[in-house]
Amino acid sequence: MGKTDVPSVLLLPLLLLHLGASWVNADSLSAPLNVTIRALKVNSAVVTWDILDGDPVIGFAITQQKKDVRMLRFIQEVNTTTRSCALWDLEEDTEYIVHVQSISMRGTSPPSDPVLFRTPREAEKLASKSPDEVTMEEVGQATQLRAGELIIIVVVLIMWAGVIALFCRQYDIIKDNEPNNNKDKAKNSSECSTPEHPTGGLLRSKFPKNKRKPSVNIIEV
Repeated sequence: MGKTDVPSVLLLPLLLLHLGASWVNADSLSAPLNVTIRALKVNSAVVTWDILDGDPVIGFAITQQKKDVRMLRFIQEVNTTTRSCALWDLEEDTEYIVHVQSISMRGTSPPSDPVLFRTPREAEKLASKSPDEVTMEEVGQATQLRAGELIIIVVVLIMWAGVIALFCRQYDIIKDNEPNNNKDKAKNSSECSTPEHPTGGLLRSKFPKNKRKPSVNIIEV
């Protein structure tokens, strides 16, 4: 798809040639019918149309212009059988004029009847919503929030279940190892105890502690 925004003065010769080719082949290709603007929003819209049965249409061309402004946007697409086109980058509260042409292998059709439409204001768009539409949007948002909360809760529960299972497994391993640890402690304590000394192993002094040695007096003759 291609688009160009050029002054209408520069585009006028191209449009004349374009329309001239379409008039030459007017007997073989008819102008689009029932051109309608749908899905009108502040900055966008969708233009739809119909064609006569049997027309060898391979594409379309759309001319978009602001009312009272000499600026055109030309949109053309081939190798397609679509009957609609999105209009983008529109300005709010602005009037536009749209023409649609069919494209065949021999040329283009005459332009369709002009369609005039006005984009709404942002405030008007919000005010135009019915209470049912607002309620449906609120319900949809609430449903999305609830779905997100449920997902978070499920993830948290799964994580907690994994933590509890891991804790129980570690607890069982520790509990199974306690008897072996008690046996090892008892064995180590028995090996490190002091052996008993045999009775009478201590040497006693020949003389009592409280008795003195006998004194010897030597007399010279």
